[in-house]
Amino acid sequence: MKTRVFPYLMLGTGVLALSLSAMFVRWAQAPGPVTAFYRIFFSTLLLGTYLFGRKELRRPRGDGWYYPLLGGLFTACDFALWNTSVQYTTASNATLLGNTAPLWVALGAWLIFQERLSPRFWTGLALALLGAVLLIGNDFLHHPLPGLGDLLATGAGVFYAAYLLTTQRGRDYYRPLMYIFWVGVAASIGLLAINRLLGYSLIGYPWQSWLVFLATAIVSQIIGYVSISYVLGHLPASIVSPTLIAQPILTTFLAIPLLKELPSPLQWLGSALALIGIYLVHRSRQQEG
Repeated sequence: MKTRVFPYLMLGTGVLALSLSAMFVRWAQAPGPVTAFYRIFFSTLLLGTYLFGRKELRRPRGDGWYYPLLGGLFTACDFALWNTSVQYTTASNATLLGNTAPLWVALGAWLIFQERLSPRFWTGLALALLGAVLLIGNDFLHHPLPGLGDLLATGAGVFYAAYLLTTQRGRDYYRPLMYIFWVGVAASIGLLAINRLLGYSLIGYPWQSWLVFLATAIVSQIIGYVSISYVLGHLPASIVSPTLIAQPILTTFLAIPLLKELPSPLQWLGSALALIGIYLVHRSRQQEG
């Protein structure tokens, strides 16, 4: 019974950990790219400490050294944009639009790798885009910087898709933990450069901010991603992928008591359409695979 229940507990833990990401960004009292840097830097430091001297850090197979470099740069842009978006739109909007990566992955595979896409994919894409339009339209009516946060979150989703497409090839050369570690190193350097470019200081924050930086590294990055990685080895993707889509829903509900954000009826409608669309995209990709 334990072997059946534990993967589902880990799946729930992973989704919850990822759903708290937006809360940590708000609680950090620091610019989004700064919180992103410490989320990646601390988690990579902890992972490197664990991997030090182990076989996972040996040379990659073949000539694929540039894949984690590209993956890290895409990750840096993804986190910098998404963390900033949380400060200009609702946590639910940022999380949902940041999770549109499956749409951009499929479109990238269609354009770059010339993979065929089913009618179900195009239906899902249409619904997701319609939902996104409703979300962004609502922000144009209610926020002082119309749609900025939503556009940043969508841009983060595009960079996350680029990371996934790169990782799809990079994993042929690296062991899983080794790949994650070197992506983290590259992303830390990329986020350091982004913060310097934007003029953000990495020091001088209150002690509460440092606790949040460490918490988001441990909870959102390590627990979240390790849990999902574990689950993918014990449960079929047909169960895991649709469950991950629940992340924006859980973020929305958590944001009501934790951030005092109550979605409008238009946001609920847009979120529902976007989630249905993303689910259809997931299903179409699973059937094609």
